[in-house]
Amino acid sequence: MGERVIEPSNVDDSSFAEVVDRKFSTEEILRIAGARFVQSSSQENDVQSMLSHPFEYSFTRLSNEETKDVELVELLLASTEKVGYQQFERASKLLKQCYESCSKTGNPVQRVSLGTQDSFDPNKALMSMNATHLAFHQAVPFSQLSIFPGIQTILENVSKAKKVHVIDLGMRNGIQWIVLMQALASCHNSLELLKITAIGTTLKHETDQTGKRLLGFAQSMNIPFSFKIVMVSNMLELKQDLFERDADEKVVIYASYLLRSMLSQPDQLDTLMLVMRNLNPCVMVVTEVEGNHNSPVFMTHFIEALFFFGAFFDCVEDFMKRDDQHRMITESLYFGQVIRNMVVAEGGERKIRHVKLDVWRAFFARFRMEEAEFSPSSLYQAKLVIKRFSCGDSCTIDMNGKCLMFGWKGTPIHSLSAWKFL
Repeated sequence: MGERVIEPSNVDDSSFAEVVDRKFSTEEILRIAGARFVQSSSQENDVQSMLSHPFEYSFTRLSNEETKDVELVELLLASTEKVGYQQFERASKLLKQCYESCSKTGNPVQRVSLGTQDSFDPNKALMSMNATHLAFHQAVPFSQLSIFPGIQTILENVSKAKKVHVIDLGMRNGIQWIVLMQALASCHNSLELLKITAIGTTLKHETDQTGKRLLGFAQSMNIPFSFKIVMVSNMLELKQDLFERDADEKVVIYASYLLRSMLSQPDQLDTLMLVMRNLNPCVMVVTEVEGNHNSPVFMTHFIEALFFFGAFFDCVEDFMKRDDQHRMITESLYFGQVIRNMVVAEGGERKIRHVKLDVWRAFFARFRMEEAEFSPSSLYQAKLVIKRFSCGDSCTIDMNGKCLMFGWKGTPIHSLSAWKFL
């Protein structure tokens, strides 16, 4: 048999308009497009095994909208291939066709395609994200899925402590510490001090403003509270004596999506972990993206990122309206920035290098850390979030060893793990 030819989607053929009983998910559309792209390509590479899928490569099972989505992704993959070969003029022409087929208020395939297209545009800037972070936290389950079980684990490890010192690696908006204060106020009558130290290399003013908001909330809850910032130009400058310590305090380390940004700078990551170990924490809670986006091969890590964000955008579609301003800001600016760094930047400039949980296990083992099991109460907190969002079977919670894995329609999205220093 000869090679299939991709027919234009406006051909009047009844088979092209047939709609299956169920709607294809974003990931399925991406895989169909990828399989067709591989089939039509004369290049044989490792991408083919990643894109293998049991669906027939033709359009006969797709609706008109899904057919156009497949064609859009094929164009995007073709443009990406040209970028990989440094054929930038040809890539630009294909990208122009992609833009003409996309809308910021379109379906998830169009929106993730826009995000990956924007990754080639160096002129996008990240806006203030406080209100948008909060809106996303309230509307989409993954933030709460990692926060509530993580805070429950912290509570269980400091239940008898009179002084609690939380070290937050890369603080954002501090939502999780409001949750912690609410829990402490209801169950910890003997608390003498809650101290939070934020470690950062940038955004000192924003971190200071977050600290002021947390102080105001602590005062409203009658919680004795202090907030400190340890700001360094890079983690090689981080020293144990930069932290104000009390002899009778319990130390907790909280790392939410920070460690991934340091994989391209292993000396800084090692320095950070050695300092954290020397602070003798009772537990370290880690939230990370569960993905394999660290391949040195451009096309490979692009495909991995496309599928990951395809699943994430598919999730957002279920919980936020297409014209929601916070959704559009998040997709076009925040995710656009992350995708741009993952896809286009190389070497030390590529800060975002998601790796899977097994890679983190091997890394933490070097510092004599072992996984801590989540209690039934922590698991219950995660299940409550799923129930609150009415996710059905789409949002999943799985155990990977002693760690929690959160996914969407079969695609792992985030991992939550707790670690003890031996």
